Amino acid sequence: MRHKTIRVGFCTDLTGPYRNVDGLGGAEAIRMAIEDVEGEAAGSRVELLLGDHHNDSEQAKKIAFDWYTQSGVDLIISGVNSDTSLAMSGVAADLHRPLMVVGAGTSVQTRERASSSVIQYAYNTVALATVPGLVLTSKGDSRWFYITADYPFGRELEAHGRVAVSTAGGTVVGAVINPHGEENFVPYIEAALESGAQVLGLANGHAALIKAMKAMELLGATSKLKVVGLLTFIDDIYEMGQEQAKGLYLCDSWYWTRDAESRAWAHRFFLRQQRMPSSLQAADYSAVKQYLQTVKEIGSTDPDAVTGALRSRVLDDMYVKSGRIREDGMMLHEMYLLKIKEASLSSHPWDCYDLIATVSGDQAFPTV
Repeated sequence: MRHKTIRVGFCTDLTGPYRNVDGLGGAEAIRMAIEDVEGEAAGSRVELLLGDHHNDSEQAKKIAFDWYTQSGVDLIISGVNSDTSLAMSGVAADLHRPLMVVGAGTSVQTRERASSSVIQYAYNTVALATVPGLVLTSKGDSRWFYITADYPFGRELEAHGRVAVSTAGGTVVGAVINPHGEENFVPYIEAALESGAQVLGLANGHAALIKAMKAMELLGATSKLKVVGLLTFIDDIYEMGQEQAKGLYLCDSWYWTRDAESRAWAHRFFLRQQRMPSSLQAADYSAVKQYLQTVKEIGSTDPDAVTGALRSRVLDDMYVKSGRIREDGMMLHEMYLLKIKEASLSSHPWDCYDLIATVSGDQAFPTV
């Protein structure tokens, strides 16, 4: 073991539409984790391999299989895109090799594809929809309307959101489906306004989110509806502009201004990348650090030994506090309901969040 090279493979979208939220920034975060475990675990050198799946599940599957069977990769970190992540986690399960899902959020991973080899580390669609559904409804905003992207991820968000709203005593008064690539969100916002809803849940992300927020502004709807971006990251806010995004609610697993430890790590990242980290990049760091620390403690990279030890640990670091891994592989940890504040109240161009509520892992990730 002392002379074995530990290989970590990071497969994500490095060059496509999700490159900023994860991508090369996620790779840099993993390098920071390797440095922070002093480049060694159990007396071994740590090597990082990068793979670009180009948002193609067959490509992701091939990369994972080749890494495990030919390149001696000990751990794969699965980045953005649920389809590619499910393809890679299937390979990990078949070969009985460790994989940690960071960038992908589909709840199918734990509902239908649970495996002792796979840990869903950062978030899932259950938490993204449950946290705002429970918190806002319990505060009296009980009538919801959803605009839902016409693909599985969007439908998952709406379905889990409906359960949360109902559980908290609220009602979904309406919903519409937006086709993939939709340009005009005005009719959908008008339908939400006519429904009498108090809260609009946008069960889509990135480009659709930005278009929907522009339609909200055009119709003067921001004063009439609370809007929740059910898949929103700090990079989306930076691209959209804080002025247009102000008042938007979202759920996330981490934010860089959370505490002094998060701020210090984020500033280290900023010096390397010239942008603040997303929660996914922070989770990339944490997942690899926890893996390497576990290897170092048990003195082995044996798949069963490492995954067993990880599943028995309480996980604590810059990203996660008192995290624990549920039997189905979901890592339970606090999630945060955040609101975009006015730019005039920000101390930094990337300082955009006000904390509305902290929700425990048990509440944020109910079994479904």
